[in-house]
Amino acid sequence: MFSRLASALLVGLALLSGCATSDAQPLEPARSIELGARSSFAPIVRRVAPAVVSITSRKTTLAREPFFDDPLFQFFFGPGGLGRPRPRIETSLGSGVILRPDGLVVTNHHVVEGAEEIEVVLADRRSFRARVLGSDRGSDLAFLKIDVPGERLPTVPLGDSDAIEVGDVVLAIGNPFGIGQTVTLGIVSAKSRTHPALEKDVSFIQTDAAINPGNSGGALVTADGRLIGINTAIFTRSGGSIGIGFAVPANLVAARLAALEGGRRDLARPWLGAEVQAVDSDIARDLGLDRPRGVLVRRVIPGGPAARAGLRAGDVIENVDGVAVDDPSSLAYRLSLKPLGERVRLVVRRDGQERVIGLPLEPAERRPRNLARLEGRHPLDGLTVGELTPGLAEELELAGVERGVVVLGVDPARLAARFGFRRGDLLESVNGQPVASVDELQAVLRRGARGGWQIGVRRGDQRLVLSVG
Repeated sequence: MFSRLASALLVGLALLSGCATSDAQPLEPARSIELGARSSFAPIVRRVAPAVVSITSRKTTLAREPFFDDPLFQFFFGPGGLGRPRPRIETSLGSGVILRPDGLVVTNHHVVEGAEEIEVVLADRRSFRARVLGSDRGSDLAFLKIDVPGERLPTVPLGDSDAIEVGDVVLAIGNPFGIGQTVTLGIVSAKSRTHPALEKDVSFIQTDAAINPGNSGGALVTADGRLIGINTAIFTRSGGSIGIGFAVPANLVAARLAALEGGRRDLARPWLGAEVQAVDSDIARDLGLDRPRGVLVRRVIPGGPAARAGLRAGDVIENVDGVAVDDPSSLAYRLSLKPLGERVRLVVRRDGQERVIGLPLEPAERRPRNLARLEGRHPLDGLTVGELTPGLAEELELAGVERGVVVLGVDPARLAARFGFRRGDLLESVNGQPVASVDELQAVLRRGARGGWQIGVRRGDQRLVLSVG
């Protein structure tokens, strides 16, 4: 009796998942999931698993033993001495999914970030060198290409991640801990999930299907074998799965793939040109809303898309093209699903009235202006700096900053690395003199310091002062 009931539940869940796909022709259902039969997802796995690959990426990093900075060690060997960083090979393991028969593979950006060599191993254990076609930190997606002349590789069809429902059955397929391809079963636990530790441009699918290190970039598929997510992150206290995993929705994969195939290698995302925040109970009460909803516009950047569209500080964006948004991540996600050059329809509440605003979708200028590498007898020796652009400030989460000098790189073998500078640090002043451009910074450094150096740094919400005698 219990076996029949369990089989019936699996049939119902599989059918519900099948209804939650796109308008494409439905795939052949799993024949072994039927009343009175052995309950199994084996037919789905046989069809999907050959398109899930293992990925190994390698890059050279500089390692330095912590005791080399000990004053006693430096007394005997001198500053630097034997403590110069030494190169070592760092290896990362992950997974990926074949989307095109000619060898186009999607994985996570963090799996291949900075990689000098990428190896893709197919389910049949054949190995190929891969190259990166495009990668995007904001959505944590990367697209790779392996060359398979004259061969058509197995693929997984993309599903409609907006159509899934909480409770739908899903399978996670990947290469956890590098032990080999593994399949786990669960349900969609939640939709539109966000968290400060996760990527800011994604509203994740949450699942309780076991996801572990090495699963990153692997497939999250429905019970009819459609790809509805790329597994990317977990919450854990032990390093292993505790049933809280997150996947990048397939609709964002489709949008990034369309941009790539349209010739955009940088996979640029639309830029709102405004600072926004979620509406909590206090804000809702102050604005006269019946409940917390929407995204509050805190500040509009002059000359940006939001300003030209007519958005104002104090506006509440309630939906994008008819889909409700309730936090900055869901807003960024909805904008990211649309191609650059188009316009989206925003429903905005202003002074108690609804307004419709057309927002142009444009990329932000994210490349820093006036790059420079700093060298000399000063605490900033070894930093690579550049002048901010609005898009770069947004990417580095420098709220309220429109111009200034930002740290973009730190040479670990030079003096600045010993003072703990990081990428994203904003250099605000040197010896009490504000610096707003690279030229101003270099001029102050050339003048030198008589009684020591005082470097004003902004890091996130903190303002720090480095004093060097």
